[in-house]
Amino acid sequence: MGFLIRVVVNAFAIWVVTLIPALQVTVIAFPPGETLQLVLTLLLVAAIFALVNTIIGTVIKILAFPLYILTLGLIGLLINAFLLWLTAAITSLWNFGLRVEDFWWGLVAAILISLINWLFGIILRPKRD
Repeated sequence: MGFLIRVVVNAFAIWVVTLIPALQVTVIAFPPGETLQLVLTLLLVAAIFALVNTIIGTVIKILAFPLYILTLGLIGLLINAFLLWLTAAITSLWNFGLRVEDFWWGLVAAILISLINWLFGIILRPKRD
């Protein structure tokens, strides 16, 4: 259930980022490109992004642990941008999916996605008794 919630929150965060045209991050829906196809494409991209974060992101973060200490955690911003760019590269194999035009604007988009995920994580966190 937690993975499904994370996918929906990621899809919402990616959709919010695509609403900002300056970031040059777009989601191309699969044909015919109606609203339902856009929502399904966002969910697919979010699932791929969650898997990339879970599998590849964990390995990179473990290997980059000394860099986290040296940069006081700022390397995490570049790693998140790289994971977003990697998700766009994976989905570009099809004629639909996530497109990130510029790595540095992708960095800003990754920061916004992280902030939205953090905010929803606080709101949706289960209450402990």
